[in-house]
Amino acid sequence: MDNTGELFITASTLVWFRQDLRLRDNPALSYASERGAIIPLYIFDTDCPEHFIPGGASKWWLHQSLSSLNDSLNGQLHSIKGDARKILIELIQQHDIKTVVWNRTYEPWQIKRDIQLKQVLIEAGIDVQSFNSHLLWEPWQVLKKDDTPYKVFTPYYRRGCLSKASPRMPVDAPKNLQIEYIPNVDKGVNSLELMPDIHWHTTIDSMWMPGEQGAAKHLSDFLPDGAKEYKNKRDIPDLGATSKLSPHLHFGEISPNQIWYAAIDSLNGNTEDAGLDCYLSELGWREFSHYLLFHFPHIPQKNFSPKFEHFPWRTDDNALKAWQKGQTGIPIVDAGMRELWQTGTMHNRVRMVVASFLVKNLLLDWRKGERWFWDCLLDADLAANSASWQWIAGTGADAAPYFRIFNPVTQGQRFDPQGHYVKRYCPELSKVPDKFIHNPWDAPQNILDYAGIKLGDNYPQPLVDLKISRQRALDALAQSKQLPDEVPISI
Repeated sequence: MDNTGELFITASTLVWFRQDLRLRDNPALSYASERGAIIPLYIFDTDCPEHFIPGGASKWWLHQSLSSLNDSLNGQLHSIKGDARKILIELIQQHDIKTVVWNRTYEPWQIKRDIQLKQVLIEAGIDVQSFNSHLLWEPWQVLKKDDTPYKVFTPYYRRGCLSKASPRMPVDAPKNLQIEYIPNVDKGVNSLELMPDIHWHTTIDSMWMPGEQGAAKHLSDFLPDGAKEYKNKRDIPDLGATSKLSPHLHFGEISPNQIWYAAIDSLNGNTEDAGLDCYLSELGWREFSHYLLFHFPHIPQKNFSPKFEHFPWRTDDNALKAWQKGQTGIPIVDAGMRELWQTGTMHNRVRMVVASFLVKNLLLDWRKGERWFWDCLLDADLAANSASWQWIAGTGADAAPYFRIFNPVTQGQRFDPQGHYVKRYCPELSKVPDKFIHNPWDAPQNILDYAGIKLGDNYPQPLVDLKISRQRALDALAQSKQLPDEVPISI
């Protein structure tokens, strides 16, 4: 301390990067940079329950994102693979680190790890600070009047979140960042062994730009027209009218706060705009998924509603594989599953259609679909993946009732009337007329001959009859005798 009473801190602060792979609007990084030099660290934690190990597509994105972050840090990001608790404790002991900061993560195993680690470090005299960089509102801040968690989205978002203080304003990236680089600590991003052994990712690689710059570009490309037109165009898969920010959000290359305020600013603060309100509510759904995971940590593996614990799911490996490969004979389902494999993502409307087909028409357990999405989605997020699959299965919080069954033909006719989306991912159907593009099995033989389609040969026969399989799902619902008697609805 000098004669002015100002405290000079010379010790470096360890910044533990997790799902916050950015420099802008990074609360932990901003806090650390104000104290002096930092030691930036990323650990690929191998002490992770098997169910939560990132899938192949997510690992590919993570590799690219870490490489981008390393470039932003002038090649001075320390990358290590192993048990995060052991690695951190050893680093702190070996390099006399007095302060550790991180931004909070919300998967159940991460919360448990962080609580235990923080306690150990505090007892060892280490200053530990954690921050919120991943959510607009912390899950424990939004409760009903009786202090219990919400289970329905609309009151959660409208009465809960929006009645709270506005999300914090984003902050700029630290200026003149001082980095202490320790060569013998850094093993390099390649040492994390995230890249796939086979080159299935070639197409994905040409379509995406993981990292903070890619996230900023997607946001600027989307605003302001995308937010304004979001409500009207979001359900049409061929338009690509969504923001494509989901994987960037998952890995923390951009914060929800940045998106929230950028969207509002792009429409001059007009929060009454229907398109903007709809888009912001999608951020609200993301919040709700994390909220549910926090308060009900069993949802990745168990039904939120215990009424479904004895539901008579089928086992059919051949049907599951046909669904995974986009070979069900139902064009919009096949297009969606092929889009997933080729691009690492899938349009949200189509996600609902393919999920409904798996759970209702094939009567396969939603967890089978959740696992496939977990491995194939670039934006595979435990909270969103679990909550979304349970929503479509009718087993989750604020879920679509189980008897509400998406008809893939009518969904295709409504949202892809000319079959542009289907023909992009199922090119063998490119000559099928619009009238039959979503139900080629109904086309007269002369039309199939003209289109070059031989059902069961170069395009599959439908895996199931939609009407019969729909009734089978309703019969299973009645058989379970666990659910209330409702009037069937088809959408």
